[in-house]
Amino acid sequence: MIRSLFIQNYAIIDELSIHFSDGLTIITGETGAGKSILLGALGLIMGKRADTKALYKLDQKCLVEGYFDVHAYDLRSFFEKNDLDYDDEVILRREILPSGKSRAFINDTPVNLELMRDLSQALVDLHQQFDSLDIHNVSFQLRMLDALAGNKPLLHQYQELYREYQADRHTLAELIRQDRNAAKETEFIQFQLKELVDAALQPAEQESLEEELGRLTNAEEIKRTLGAVFNYLSEDEQSVLGQLQHMVVSVGGIRKFGQSIDELYQRFQGLLYELQDLSSEFERQAEDTEFDPERILEIQQRLDTLYRLQNKHQVQTEEELMAIQRDLEARLQTFDDISGEISRLQEKTAEAERHLQKLAAQLTERRSAVIPGFEGQVQDMLGQLAMEHARLKVEVSALDHPGPTGMDEVNYLFAANKGGRLQMIKDVASGGELSRLTLVTKSLVASAIPLPTLIFDEIDTGISGDVALKMGRILRQLSNQHQVVVITHSPQVASKADVHYFVYKQVQEERTVAEVRLLSEEERVTSIATMLSQSPPSESAIRNARELLAG
Repeated sequence: MIRSLFIQNYAIIDELSIHFSDGLTIITGETGAGKSILLGALGLIMGKRADTKALYKLDQKCLVEGYFDVHAYDLRSFFEKNDLDYDDEVILRREILPSGKSRAFINDTPVNLELMRDLSQALVDLHQQFDSLDIHNVSFQLRMLDALAGNKPLLHQYQELYREYQADRHTLAELIRQDRNAAKETEFIQFQLKELVDAALQPAEQESLEEELGRLTNAEEIKRTLGAVFNYLSEDEQSVLGQLQHMVVSVGGIRKFGQSIDELYQRFQGLLYELQDLSSEFERQAEDTEFDPERILEIQQRLDTLYRLQNKHQVQTEEELMAIQRDLEARLQTFDDISGEISRLQEKTAEAERHLQKLAAQLTERRSAVIPGFEGQVQDMLGQLAMEHARLKVEVSALDHPGPTGMDEVNYLFAANKGGRLQMIKDVASGGELSRLTLVTKSLVASAIPLPTLIFDEIDTGISGDVALKMGRILRQLSNQHQVVVITHSPQVASKADVHYFVYKQVQEERTVAEVRLLSEEERVTSIATMLSQSPPSESAIRNARELLAG
């Protein structure tokens, strides 16, 4: 709710503050005194546009600040979503600079007008003649109906299931899209995968084959070189091993003459054994090395396969090819998984839709049950407000599929005059009629919906006497549930105030400024008596004013 409004340098307002009651705040004043200017200033912190024409002093900025208590509005998620610091007390501030530049702030954080407008609409419900009121909004119409039907728990259950249902349907649609694309890709992927599977890839195979091919293509040179080394070591008349063996025997003959000589002998003998092993290995590899054209062709064909696959997939090794193979296998598995998930989600969404339809049927039944009583109460209360021929009809039509609030489409149809054709509210109701209809409908659901601050301007146009008194009582009753601010010319309405402000003009030097004054109880008597008669008021008017205030 709005706690106070501070205005500086706006239109004919130099500076003023208004503190609002939790219940019913009434603002009265002479025509042209500045009541509408207050609403214009309030409009600035509700995100409306302004220019330097609004400045009272052209060389100074215009400032409007609204102080709000928002603890009951469940707005924490709004603040978090928009990266704003949350507090139960919120200040909306708007500045219009002499240059024409406009700035908006929420709790001292600069924001754009759209964000300020979104927040203020949750805090203030401003009703002026010919405004587009939220009673035009079919979602609000349905919300009122649900409030009267006590549908909150059932609707919460429905909407929780509906959100999950919608998420599953979105996922299902995406999976079906992927599945359609997968069907186009599967044949190509299977072809690529078959090539890799048929290749029977092995780790490090390419390196081994390239090494073997090198040996085979150079077999003659390898055989000749290894054979020559073997002969030099073992077969020649002056073979290296023969000479070394003679030397080892000679050293063995003197090994007994010292430990160090014996150690040399042992090392020398070990060298001889190693060379003998090397000689045998040279002989073996020389004998095993043969030129094999068939094997060379086989290796070349295998390497050609590996090189071709690497070039095709733009990689360098068979390990990378094997990774591609695993990826293709995983993609095919994913396609299989998609088909299974599609089947699962189709079953789940079908079951959820059946459940939603059952819950929606319960919502429809409960809504339908309260419509006749609601229509009758609205008609009775409008009759009390000098609209005795007005009719409201709640039209409910069925949707083909579950929606966010059930399977009902609700429209309020209205006729203000006897014999008038029932039409959509926005097409038929005048500003005054709309304001009274809004007052009546919202007063009926006030205890069930957390409405924002309700501000009514000129709601009493065209009524007086007992009708105005009944309107005042309705406003008073509504203010027991919600904060209400009313700008009025009706003494009967004004008499129901918790707090009564009087707006007036005052000449200061060479300028006329608007001022606002909180009236004491005795000043309220005089003000209401003046509204009833003239200024100064007659004694009978004063007595009548006291009676109104006492009632």
